[in-house]
Amino acid sequence: MDAYKTISTPSEGYVTEQRSKFLSFAIPVHTPEQVKEIVDAYRKKYYDARHVCWAYMLGAARAQFRVNDDGEPSSTAGKPILGAINSHVLTDILIIVVRYFGGVKLGTSGLIVAYRAAAQDAIQNAQIIEKTVDEDIAIAFEYPCLNGVMKTVKEMQAQILSQHLDNNCRMVLRIRRSEAERLKQQLSLLVKDIGTANPLSFRT
Repeated sequence: MDAYKTISTPSEGYVTEQRSKFLSFAIPVHTPEQVKEIVDAYRKKYYDARHVCWAYMLGAARAQFRVNDDGEPSSTAGKPILGAINSHVLTDILIIVVRYFGGVKLGTSGLIVAYRAAAQDAIQNAQIIEKTVDEDIAIAFEYPCLNGVMKTVKEMQAQILSQHLDNNCRMVLRIRRSEAERLKQQLSLLVKDIGTANPLSFRT
């Protein structure tokens, strides 16, 4: 898999249920450390709220995730929030739902519905974008090979990140991961040195 969906910028949502208010925030994130900083900041900002629940999903493979019910009955907040993330197949995203208690207990099913709806509202208000997982390839070659290298780069729509053109030329190229091996094979006919500059890169 070399493509995934995420959100471009933070967004907000809001639902009410039996006088309880659920404020939701969808935020693009990349690391657990970043998640912790953001959650801590929201806890301070909404210090007077009864619960600040959240869930996140990280990585192109969508293998790193965590949920937190923050005092709500087990699996009634974090999991429904994560369910909303999964329903849109998103990653590199944190969703926080802040609950202001309205005096009426919602019960397990009511909480699940409310937290999922709040998370869904934040997602629906976000701009969903697709990103690719790319590979960076470093190559070295002699100047007479330049025309052939440039022709291959153009045909395969690789991005030139850096280049040094002299008697001995060097370039760092970026291409979608699924096309990386084919690009290496094409270039191997022209260049004297080829290797992976950076195993995985991410771009819009």
